[in-house]
Amino acid sequence: MRPLPPPAPHAPSWYAATATLAPERPALRGGTRADVCIVGAGFTGLSAALDLVGKGHEVVLLEAAQVGWGASGRNGGQLVNGYSRDLDTIRARYGVDAERALAGMAQEGAAIIRERIARHGIPCDLVDGGFHAAFTPRQMKGLEAFKKTWERHGLGGLDMVDRAGVGQYVASDRYVGGMIDHLGGHFHPLNYCLGVARAFEAGGGRLYEASPVIDISPLAAGGVEVRTSAGTVRADIVLVCGNAYLKNVLPALEGVVMPVSSQVVVTAPLTPGTVEALMPANACVEDCNYVLDYYRRTPDDRILYGGGIHYGGGDPDDIAADLRPRLASTFPSLAEVPLEYAWSGTFALTLTRIPHIGRLSPSIWFSHGDSGHGVTTTQLLGRLLAEGVHGQRDRFDAFARLPALPFPGGRTFRVPLTRLGAWYYSWRDRLGIS
Repeated sequence: MRPLPPPAPHAPSWYAATATLAPERPALRGGTRADVCIVGAGFTGLSAALDLVGKGHEVVLLEAAQVGWGASGRNGGQLVNGYSRDLDTIRARYGVDAERALAGMAQEGAAIIRERIARHGIPCDLVDGGFHAAFTPRQMKGLEAFKKTWERHGLGGLDMVDRAGVGQYVASDRYVGGMIDHLGGHFHPLNYCLGVARAFEAGGGRLYEASPVIDISPLAAGGVEVRTSAGTVRADIVLVCGNAYLKNVLPALEGVVMPVSSQVVVTAPLTPGTVEALMPANACVEDCNYVLDYYRRTPDDRILYGGGIHYGGGDPDDIAADLRPRLASTFPSLAEVPLEYAWSGTFALTLTRIPHIGRLSPSIWFSHGDSGHGVTTTQLLGRLLAEGVHGQRDRFDAFARLPALPFPGGRTFRVPLTRLGAWYYSWRDRLGIS
């Protein structure tokens, strides 16, 4: 039997260097059967898989590389509640019913993470608290409006922070204030993925790595066949959770998302007391700019700093050189600190910045396009997929009925047109009118 290639290695990230040990999982060979086949062992696929085995379904999970190999194991590790568009925008676009439905789920993703960590004993360095940092009085007004809208829906955990209070979260003079989300936080996302995968397998699920899907075909008798280079899965339903890494397996999904990469660096360990002085509360931080920066402490006394985006995916020529000026602007004392890790990850962006979830047929379901807000939203959407498969469709349909729009210019011009829009909003950020 011809040997299959090993799974692709993880990105050269601090997460991969500090990950818990994971078993070597086989690639799929030959034919097998399941109630549900899931494509993609990232946040969304793992979330759906764990819930489905808990509901008694026989589940096969296929991963092209390794568990958490894509954006799920490379992101900033920040638990940011809500969506990439605020509830007021959702109401204006889709109506009061959509706003009410999505508001009712806006904090559920982070709650799912905390519940699974506690239930399954997942070691992933969870820390509570997320600070939203404002550069301008206008951004402060936006945060105040955000808080007021959330409280109108009974959502709590938010407190405004004035300029004098910024220092308890970040020792930087860039910000005029901000907002602390006590229900936000940060964690080690790759270790979380590995922990959920272990729980899924302990519940009876089957997980195959190094098994990229090359075809998904409905069967005449009902159900679907999912094919890899060395095997097939026949299932009643397939959940497609590949996000930005589908590689045209389902062309019908390609036009409504665009791959976008974000970059992260991690410093060398800082001298004793330095990291505590820079970020005393150990809350993660993200700023309020259109192209934002995000950063946090790590348990081994480093600063993990992310920012910048590259439309169309791909890596800049020198990630560290791209991010060092941003790091130095926030923390001038770190301008010359060695950067020991630098990596990039790709997520899927929708034109509406609202996740795209739905069904292409009775047997082919999907979720993708979390638009930079995926850490918590994927947990929720994986759960909604599992609920829908189990026959509970109300919450799934609340998202599925929201329209998905193709990017202007098609696949040829969507990147330059989106870059032009991003340039406009970045220009507003620099002028302080965002």
